[in-house]
Amino acid sequence: MIHVIVGTKAQLIKMAPILKVLKHRSIKYNYISTGQHKGTIDEILSNFDIRSPDYVLYEGKDVTSVIQMFAWATRIVIKTLWKKRQIFRNDKNGIVLVHGDTFSTILGALLGKVAGMKVAHVESGLRSFNLFHPFPEEITRILTFRLSDYMFCPGDWAVGNLDNYNKIKINTQFNTLLDSLRIALPEIRQINDIDIPERPFGIVTLHRFENIYNRNSVDRIISIVERIANTRHLLFILHKPTEIKLRKYGHLRRLEDNPNIELRKRYDYFRFIKLILEADFVVSDGGSNQEECYYLGKPIILLRKATERNDGLNRNCVVSKYDYRIIDDFLDNLDKYRFDPVRLESSPSEMIVDICSKFL
Repeated sequence: MIHVIVGTKAQLIKMAPILKVLKHRSIKYNYISTGQHKGTIDEILSNFDIRSPDYVLYEGKDVTSVIQMFAWATRIVIKTLWKKRQIFRNDKNGIVLVHGDTFSTILGALLGKVAGMKVAHVESGLRSFNLFHPFPEEITRILTFRLSDYMFCPGDWAVGNLDNYNKIKINTQFNTLLDSLRIALPEIRQINDIDIPERPFGIVTLHRFENIYNRNSVDRIISIVERIANTRHLLFILHKPTEIKLRKYGHLRRLEDNPNIELRKRYDYFRFIKLILEADFVVSDGGSNQEECYYLGKPIILLRKATERNDGLNRNCVVSKYDYRIIDDFLDNLDKYRFDPVRLESSPSEMIVDICSKFL
């Protein structure tokens, strides 16, 4: 049996197409949630028309701090050791599919090994080659590589990054996020309940640990956002951890008082993509946003020092390195970073299901 372990919203969005393929082909699968994120999960399940998890390892609040992470991970490992037959349906020969670079990724891979099964890593081979940017995701990926038996890599570059690993590597060419967008776009065209500014605007979405972990890091990103807002209208999408830090350091009121900045609560995935489609550009620190904007041909600037992805780099995507000159040049040349959406007939999700079925 194929066991799919995910825990965050971003992971579910990217694994949803695989779950849909399994459902469409009537292939039995076991969907396990680590419970790392709970907010908006039901919306994502509804968006993509997939069933709720078969087993939830943690029912508490969203895990957001490092201390919470360790307590949560320890609890889940103990629970799995105690109930692994129930969790994995007494399967000893299955494949455990994990995704990406979160704590749920490494935890899922570890649980798969504890249960004595093969581990397949989706979105494998991505590297920034900088242990602290992004942190802790770069470390999580390296550890997951070591635990994986099968590595599904979204392109030649990702495959090449795994030359030192004696594992089975499969090139899916693109990420499963491309399939997520294919599913979403027809539905998005029907959405008309979002307040779209009448003037040109950009979207700001920031949440990574390295950008909000202390006052200096928060001060830096807010200074950049306010600089951009001097000449551009911005919709600032508030992730909960970011909102907490903005409030703690007194930045929330400043942003609320800025006439060129609108603070918006988080949207479900389809509505968020609708906003991206309508926006002139995106300011983000997220790898998924980098991929989405590449597939959609949308200009994006990353508030990061390095990225583990090469999707659209120097084509529609610029890594700012927090340098005002790089940011200003990006804003002055937006047309240079805009192109038609990526078109691809093959499906990474179909390929992953095909190959997992063969391995089984």
